Amino acid sequence: MSDQIFTPPRERLDAIRARRDILTATLAAGAGADDFVTLSRELAELDPVVVAIDAFEGARKNLEDIETLLDDPATDAEMRALAEEELPQAREAVGEAAHALKLMLLPKDEADEKSAILEIRAGTGGDEAALFAGDLFRMYSRYADLKGWSVEILSESEGTVGGYKEIIAEVKGRGVFARLKFESGVHRVQRVPETEASGRIHTSAATVAVLPEAAEVDFAIDEGDLRVDTMRAGGAGGQHVNKTESAVRITHLPTGIVVLVQDERSQHRNRAKAMALLRSRLYDAERQRKDAERAADRRAQVGSGDRSERIRTYNFPQGRLTDHRIGLTLYKLEEVMMGTALDEVIDALTTEHQAAQLAAQEG
Repeated sequence: MSDQIFTPPRERLDAIRARRDILTATLAAGAGADDFVTLSRELAELDPVVVAIDAFEGARKNLEDIETLLDDPATDAEMRALAEEELPQAREAVGEAAHALKLMLLPKDEADEKSAILEIRAGTGGDEAALFAGDLFRMYSRYADLKGWSVEILSESEGTVGGYKEIIAEVKGRGVFARLKFESGVHRVQRVPETEASGRIHTSAATVAVLPEAAEVDFAIDEGDLRVDTMRAGGAGGQHVNKTESAVRITHLPTGIVVLVQDERSQHRNRAKAMALLRSRLYDAERQRKDAERAADRRAQVGSGDRSERIRTYNFPQGRLTDHRIGLTLYKLEEVMMGTALDEVIDALTTEHQAAQLAAQEG
């Protein structure tokens, strides 16, 4: 059999199987409530890896059997002819199974399965930038609907002619961060604004940040590090805006990070939302710091960290979307903005990221 075929260490494959068996037995025996969710999640992550291991070893065993037949002088002519016919397909099956297993064995981002905080801010371009920020939020909201995720607005500041100067939302669902994490960066739009009488194409931009949602177990916050201010909410909202101090602003003193939530009438709910947002920002900042220390890992990323990087251009006159990080161009802009073709972009980014990880490992 070819020496080029990927062969992971037997000890690692056996350890994965053994861990899966332990988890299965522990859950069958009745794990405690505190452990059940954690163990079930780990088992759900290991099961497809074991399936990939079984598929690889089955394909490799089949190839070895065919090669053994061909190497045996006693093999009759009819059987040899059949083995020679099956050999190319068997080699291809091993290659495909090996590649699938390699992807399964890549280091996992611990945040991939989490929900996410989505932050969109208007950049250069004035009113048109705010309108584009609104378009991006609708795009992600539609995409979330298609995936069965829920979207809850945590904070919003509307533009003067529509759209948003800033909007922050919680996108809840399994694996949200894995699908959206490469959306962080500067999104540029080229189109003729509705207010432009001469028909000139304008360029404006909005910034997207996607943070993994952090639970208290992920990042603990010392209450002594916080300054909490309450105030009257601003903007639309009826008479309660002027009478009730429901808005909550929390400042994390060690880092200077400030969050403001005023979306709810209840001060208690606004404080809970503000704490969730603060926790996610602190958790993300810590992840960014660790990533920066791992230079090899940073090189293997597809621009998911630098939010000042221009990552994508939406050209409406030509119906064209271009992702500059991977040189991807799609003439499906309308479908992307509806959320229906966004997977094509995200899948391409994920594949490129995995290829970079594989190259870094093999290098």
